[in-house]
Amino acid sequence: MLREICGYWPENSLPAREFLQRSGFPESRIKLYERYFGFSRIRVSEEDDTTRQLLAAARGLAGLRGNGHRVRYVLQGRTMPVGAPYPHSTVHQVRDALGLHGAHAFCVTQHACASGLLAVELAGRLLAADGDPQALALVLTGEKVFTEGARVIPDTGVMGESAAAVLVGLSGPGDRLLGYATQTCGAFEDGMDMTQEAAEAFQEVYPKVLADVIRSALAGAGLAIGDIDLILPHNVNRLSWIPVLRELGMRGADRLFTENIAEIGHCFGADPFLNHVSAREAGRLIPGSRYVMTAVGLGATFSAMAFEHGK
Repeated sequence: MLREICGYWPENSLPAREFLQRSGFPESRIKLYERYFGFSRIRVSEEDDTTRQLLAAARGLAGLRGNGHRVRYVLQGRTMPVGAPYPHSTVHQVRDALGLHGAHAFCVTQHACASGLLAVELAGRLLAADGDPQALALVLTGEKVFTEGARVIPDTGVMGESAAAVLVGLSGPGDRLLGYATQTCGAFEDGMDMTQEAAEAFQEVYPKVLADVIRSALAGAGLAIGDIDLILPHNVNRLSWIPVLRELGMRGADRLFTENIAEIGHCFGADPFLNHVSAREAGRLIPGSRYVMTAVGLGATFSAMAFEHGK
């Protein structure tokens, strides 16, 4: 169960073209990012490290107040393998600052930007194995961009610094997990260092693999694409979703929530959770709505989760 989701949205917002210019992109490529990929502005945190970003998101969780003793696990779903210089540990710093001293804290990084969804699934498994129906897990995702080189993924997206905190439980009010599917295509393990040939092959298989993973997540719940009300995607870019929707047999993008791409950018593993917050506030999620969260991590891991929205 997703008991509650809270986002941290930095007030500082800068034009995406500034970061593209710093990365040496010509005007023609910048216009591609703006007009077709859908990037306009990027939220940039004034906090000097990821710990403070995640704390800002976690402290917004109403269900965490007074329930710290019930939190058994704190998981950070991280894209970057290293998030702080040794011996500092972001996830342990967050746990201690929140007073969750009885919780086990660790990071999940192997799925890159899909690690947030992996952390939710793993949190559920750990809670189920413990067998305490009142126990909770806290999942954290979203990161600080420490270098300009990490700000832009060529021909893909511009990275933002919003973050999300998710409270996971076995029961109670919230969104019920219906199905989860993931697939790693190891042939593209080099990520941004792929050869031109490998990058072209990745672009070719991307729509089919992501569509297959979405269908697999739905099939696990006995559902089809026509049964869902909304897709909450990773904010990679609008253009990449056109062939995915075609593979899924969806006409138009009315069930795809892309409103955040223009305003916050691609926020690592936090995207689907931030889109959940925005869709809920916009009235796009109502009790009984069935929806899918998606994420794709460089490396390349494709993941999808199907949920039913509760109260």
